[in-house]
Amino acid sequence: MSARLDATGLPYMVISPEPGYSLVGCPSIAMEQEVRSRLASCSPEEFFCSGWVDYRQASIDVPASSPQTFPEDIFGTASMMVLSPCIADETKLRLVAHISGDMTEVFPYMNTEMKGACYNPNGPMLTFMDGHRLITIYTRRIAIGKADEIVDAWRTLEKIRCFSNEIYSRRASITPSYTMRKKPPALEVYKRLPGTSCGQCGQKTCMAFAMTLWSGNAKPFMCKPIFEGDYSHLKDAFLEICVGLGVTAGDNLSDKG
Repeated sequence: MSARLDATGLPYMVISPEPGYSLVGCPSIAMEQEVRSRLASCSPEEFFCSGWVDYRQASIDVPASSPQTFPEDIFGTASMMVLSPCIADETKLRLVAHISGDMTEVFPYMNTEMKGACYNPNGPMLTFMDGHRLITIYTRRIAIGKADEIVDAWRTLEKIRCFSNEIYSRRASITPSYTMRKKPPALEVYKRLPGTSCGQCGQKTCMAFAMTLWSGNAKPFMCKPIFEGDYSHLKDAFLEICVGLGVTAGDNLSDKG
């Protein structure tokens, strides 16, 4: 994309993950709305874009040192595939990053070490809160909700990369746990619902539906506005939180769009 901008003379700014976050990020480009509009007129085959979000000044710096390396690297590298405003808080970012490694083997050991995490062995996947950020780690991708801005997103991915590799290096001394101990807060489920309180799910309010879903007495596809109505754009983020509740495609999610 930068080559295209250079060719047209359009102004922009590059936010680089080098060197500290080079294994989990790629250069991001900040530009004015007018520049973006002109760029949008280009053929989509000319560049690849993970998504557009409002620029926010980073509150942290990219580390000046190279990333830590590990003899047995179970994580590998990360590539951000989806970037958008967070459904639960539009002042934050939502992202999905694909990783080159496979996290399957390290999940039970992370589950032992992370007392507040929710491990779903049927996925498998691990869901937990990092401050205000909701994180779900799948075997080959990571979904993060409520990242502060792009550098914070890289920092979070790098933290997961180092933490998972550090735990994997100590696996011989850790007793793996396959127990699901805790679910994400019901409020986080509510924040990913339309908020219309339409009653089509059989509950009077979206909060009541969130509590019913959290307690295991409802299914995600009962939210008609998300699965059959005007709020389909909420579906991915909603299903990510449902994963942390232990709800998977085997619960008819795949049959509902």
